Amino acid sequence: MRYLMLICGTSHDESKPADEPIDSATEAWVKEMDGRGVRLMGQRLRPASSATTVRVQDGEVLLTDGPFAETKEQILGFDLLECADLDEALEIAAKHPAAQWGPVEVRPLWPFGGEEN
Repeated sequence: MRYLMLICGTSHDESKPADEPIDSATEAWVKEMDGRGVRLMGQRLRPASSATTVRVQDGEVLLTDGPFAETKEQILGFDLLECADLDEALEIAAKHPAAQWGPVEVRPLWPFGGEEN
């Protein structure tokens, strides 16, 4: 079954370039999960201030710079996991270094088309 793991936090250091290497603890986590074959992909996200929110009301497209909601906490990154079950996905999330300083949300994905999820 596939799960989306959302890395959340209260700050995003905008002074760090997007291509800066990840810290050693996260790099070790990525290597372990890639080695186990459970991490399908993952990526850090740019700050919420770089977001554009899209809404359609009465057929008109409305664009807003920044996130839809003003919150201190934001999604900093994500990982797509392929796990046997929720227990395995939660075990993997608990091992992520970010879980020590902020929430890591785990959500199952709906099956898509003919996929068995």
